[in-house]
Amino acid sequence: MENFVFENSTKAYFGKKCVAQYLPTLLQQYGSNVLLAYGGGSIKKNGIYDEVMGILKKAGKTVTEFPGIMANPTYKKVLEGATLARNHQANLILAVGGGSVMDCCKAVALAAVYEGDVWADFWAKGGTIDFPTIPLGIIMTTSGTGSEMNGGAVITNEDLKAKTGRDYPQLNARFALLDPLYTYSVLQKQMISGAFDSLTHMMETYFSAPDEDNVSDSINEALMKSTIRNLRRAIQDPEDYQARSNLVWASTMAENRILKLGKKGDFQGHILEHALGAFTDCNHGCGLAVLLPIYYRHIKVAGAVKFARFATEVWGIEKDGKTLAELANDGVEALVAFVKEIGLPTTLRELGMTEAQKALLPQIAATCVASPGSYKHLDGAEILDIFNEAW
Repeated sequence: MENFVFENSTKAYFGKKCVAQYLPTLLQQYGSNVLLAYGGGSIKKNGIYDEVMGILKKAGKTVTEFPGIMANPTYKKVLEGATLARNHQANLILAVGGGSVMDCCKAVALAAVYEGDVWADFWAKGGTIDFPTIPLGIIMTTSGTGSEMNGGAVITNEDLKAKTGRDYPQLNARFALLDPLYTYSVLQKQMISGAFDSLTHMMETYFSAPDEDNVSDSINEALMKSTIRNLRRAIQDPEDYQARSNLVWASTMAENRILKLGKKGDFQGHILEHALGAFTDCNHGCGLAVLLPIYYRHIKVAGAVKFARFATEVWGIEKDGKTLAELANDGVEALVAFVKEIGLPTTLRELGMTEAQKALLPQIAATCVASPGSYKHLDGAEILDIFNEAW
């Protein structure tokens, strides 16, 4: 194992009815003003809003609502939330939703107390948070991003056509309430794309140095197999609690930094998808389903040792006298077949991209940087090739 320092400051509460069980006590630790953040309003249809609001009112909290957080949260939305948090002197931001709501609220917690340009100083480039931000609590309703137990936030600056993620430990939520039952009301497509997103987090950590035997890779292989197995179960029976609960915790494990210990990490696939999302506002998990297999076809020779191990340890492919290159190829193609099996798009056209938008591919590719953790350095021409092959 390589050297590392590990800490995760978020306290997770997992299981059925955990919101009713723990939120009342947790609220006692914060002042009276709560900024309640959520997305498009689905929580008002499935009863989660009424449950949470009832707990907040019973606790004597003054609630300011911050609704309408979109699937790819924008910098303008962050500034809107920051203004609300400042004007109402929020003592706690309570994010109820999936990764987009969580990410937006982390940025709001920072922007509400920072006097400068948050985008320029913390997203366009890495910054230093050496001052207190507004405390954040999370109630997860959609799993996939793993954002509930890290300080990561992906924000889109629409004016600049830039979608950027940063991970600041100071923005970790103080607590995260994870009730798998809350995920039942999510549309099946979102459940599938979310689970695939968590699988990509695992893969993009796994396919990087070091390749020597290490605990992080061994845990990762177990999580990837679990995610594949339980996603199949959840598709077959959307109310399979064991499957849904396993997917929730696997998603959290993928991004609570444990898998990254001692690993270099390669998030080139996310870099490509973020660029695509900045121009098209596509579903994140679906965009990854299109781009990641094609990217892996480009690097499988350079990373043959790990891709071959991926084939045997994750997909159960027998060696049967195959060469390293053949096994590496089998591992990538098993992933391609899985994407088709679970019904996610495999081309940019299936993703919904139009002929007019196709003309944007050179511009999209030009905004991508090369990941230093990749098995193979991609130049601008090869990045454009990936987008063109994805069409």
